[in-house]
Amino acid sequence: MGNEFSCLDNWHNRGYLPHYEADNKIQFITYRLSDSLPLEVKKKLSEDAYQNLSDKEKEDRRALTEKTLDKGYGSCLLKNPDCAKIIVDAWKFFDSKRYTLIAYVVMPNHVHLLIRVYENWKVGELVKSWKAFTAKQIRKLYREAHSNAECNSALPPILFKGATFWQREYWDRFIRDERHFQKSMNYIFQNPVKAGLCKSALDWAWSNAKDFKN
Repeated sequence: MGNEFSCLDNWHNRGYLPHYEADNKIQFITYRLSDSLPLEVKKKLSEDAYQNLSDKEKEDRRALTEKTLDKGYGSCLLKNPDCAKIIVDAWKFFDSKRYTLIAYVVMPNHVHLLIRVYENWKVGELVKSWKAFTAKQIRKLYREAHSNAECNSALPPILFKGATFWQREYWDRFIRDERHFQKSMNYIFQNPVKAGLCKSALDWAWSNAKDFKN
């Protein structure tokens, strides 16, 4: 490691969240299903422009989002093993080609991953690609499994064509140093434990914690 921890002036903003883009940097990335937060929480999170908040307010907002996500609100489609596999396979497809996939976890309604982005690839482009492909594949999965109208009427709205499957934005943070790297790894692997989904990080099928058990 080393160069990937250095900070460069590569911030940009697409309206709500600021994003950091730079080659050969390790990035912590989070994105979630569009129905993963209750309406009242969404309103609270969007009351003020993000860039006008203090650092403490930004951290408080982040903590509220994570706490709410871990309660398992919404359709929680990603708890379906077939859906989780689609997510992980999508990440692995370009591993060692566009980025190095270091750590990941698929939660019932959101995901976390840690990657080192290769030259000429931007995090925003990668996330957009993952979202588009996985939304299409998961919708196809459910469409094939629930072909009749009665079954379709019971499906979550986000599965239907024209609905928003993933949240529009994503959250990312570049890794500053070794301590930040270890803290981020721990956060990713311990998320299922913290959310009460399992007793040990090694018990959760949809992370690569087992790759680091030693």
